[in-house]
Amino acid sequence: MVYSKIMNTKPVIAVSMGDPAGIGPEIIVKALADPQTQKEALYLITGDRSVLENACTVCGISKTILDEDFVEIINMKNCPVNSFTMGEVSAACGRAAYEYIEKACSLAVEGRAKALCTAPINKESLRAAGVPFIGHTEILSELTNTKDPLTLFEVRDLRVFFLSRHVSLKQACALVKKDRIIDYVKRCTEALSQLGIQSGTMAIAGLNPHSGEHGLFGNEEVEEVEPAVRALKEMGFSVEGPVGADSVFYQALTGKYNSVLSLYHDQGHIATKTLDFERTISITCGMKILRTSVDHGTAFDIAGTGRASEVSMIEALRLAVKYSKNY
Repeated sequence: MVYSKIMNTKPVIAVSMGDPAGIGPEIIVKALADPQTQKEALYLITGDRSVLENACTVCGISKTILDEDFVEIINMKNCPVNSFTMGEVSAACGRAAYEYIEKACSLAVEGRAKALCTAPINKESLRAAGVPFIGHTEILSELTNTKDPLTLFEVRDLRVFFLSRHVSLKQACALVKKDRIIDYVKRCTEALSQLGIQSGTMAIAGLNPHSGEHGLFGNEEVEEVEPAVRALKEMGFSVEGPVGADSVFYQALTGKYNSVLSLYHDQGHIATKTLDFERTISITCGMKILRTSVDHGTAFDIAGTGRASEVSMIEALRLAVKYSKNY
């Protein structure tokens, strides 16, 4: 394996290639060509070597990058480059992408890698392949036997957790309940501690404009959020809220809070991605393994052109290295 090639103390990061028809292979080889990425860790890439070699050609990178001492390709040989069309939904690519995640996850679970970093997958291709999961979080939940893993976004000095993910806005509002908030704050605090963040205050974002103005327009804050915050403080948790969503993310970015609990998907996504789209990284917490990921899709419209930016993949690998020492 790659970690036997050279003797050092660098962490080993497992990297799943993502959907072969998307930009995952391109951003991986571009990231591997980055000098700082090369210095920080050793990388086990689960994917198809022919696809990665094609990505090197498309991106103008020498294929020798795949044989350097800091990388090893675990060649699954399940979706060769001539078996699909770039930028198109494909059951074969969906199945292959799932198998790459499955293998990379097993490397982390077995302790052969300190963390898992994932390239983007395509939900339509997964569905076409009959994979019964909508995305990475759900797949990893099953593979690691973890109930309801936590999603944490990190960008610059801003960290954002999510009370709900892929549900309708109506459903998300219905999930803003005292007991759920208490449960999430407890687990989010544990997740931060595991990442090495053991001080500071977590803020809970308001759901309604101006946190409902004490019930003038919306009762969720009065009936659910405020009672949850009071109960959490009585338990000894350092938490504040509800804090208006129009200011809480800025306050966390500038150091007032160590994190924010966003009450629904887009509330936190908009804040983080507007701040810096490419450097917004998704971290899956609450599992026995650490997983980081780019937070963009397969970009089928530019797949195969070499135009995809590697910034997000470099940042995802950097955070995998940063936090891997705690796992």
